[in-house]
Amino acid sequence: MEIKVEKPTEQYLRDRKVSSWGIWEKEVSRFDWHYEATEECYLLEGDVVVETRDGKKVQFGKGDFVTFPKGLSCVWDIKKAVRKHYNFI
Repeated sequence: MEIKVEKPTEQYLRDRKVSSWGIWEKEVSRFDWHYEATEECYLLEGDVVVETRDGKKVQFGKGDFVTFPKGLSCVWDIKKAVRKHYNFI
């Protein structure tokens, strides 16, 4: 299971109507997480390192569009407070 990190264009964000998605915010913290559905998100603020169960680390932050696959178990390590648009598909 792979976490996909992209640098989207403004047009891509408009086409996907990302600004209408819900917003999630979280302070600096570390926690386990499991995805029951695929999540797409666009980071408005923050700096995060996510470590998968197989030890792979993925870093992302402000301006990144990230896709987490359904079934992924991981640890979120929020280095700088997060504010993101999110959508489950």
